[in-house]
Amino acid sequence: MRPILTLSLLASALLLAGCDQLGIESAAVVAEKRSAEGKAIGGACRHAARAIEDCYTLNKKADKAAVYAGWRDMDDYMRENKLEPVLPQIKPEPKKKPPPADGEEAVADAGTETKDGKDAAASAHGKH
Repeated sequence: MRPILTLSLLASALLLAGCDQLGIESAAVVAEKRSAEGKAIGGACRHAARAIEDCYTLNKKADKAAVYAGWRDMDDYMRENKLEPVLPQIKPEPKKKPPPADGEEAVADAGTETKDGKDAAASAHGKH
C-alpha cells in the first residue's frame, strides 16, 4: 500500500510543479506585478505633473500604496536631478453620452441654459 501512496504523492508533486508552465501564476507573482504596475502609474503621474489625488481618480483599480510609492520615488528622482515635469501634449477625448434608451426622449439636463439664457429643459417642454 505504501508504494501506491508514494507514487501518488510524487505524481501530484510533479503536476503541481508544472502549473507555472501552464501559465498559472502564483499569488505572490500576481501581487508583485500589481505593485510594479502601481509604481509605474505613480511615477508616470508625477512625471506628467499630476497631483496624487488625480492619479488615484484616474486609476481606480490600481493599488493606492504602490501608486503613492511610485509617485514619491519619481518626485525624489526629479528633485535630485532638477527635472521639470513633462506636460501631456495630447488632450483627452471628451466622454460620449450614452444614447437614450428606447422610448425615452433626448431631453437636455434641467438647469442648463440655452444661448438666449432660458432654461433648456423648460424650453424643450414648451415652458418658459
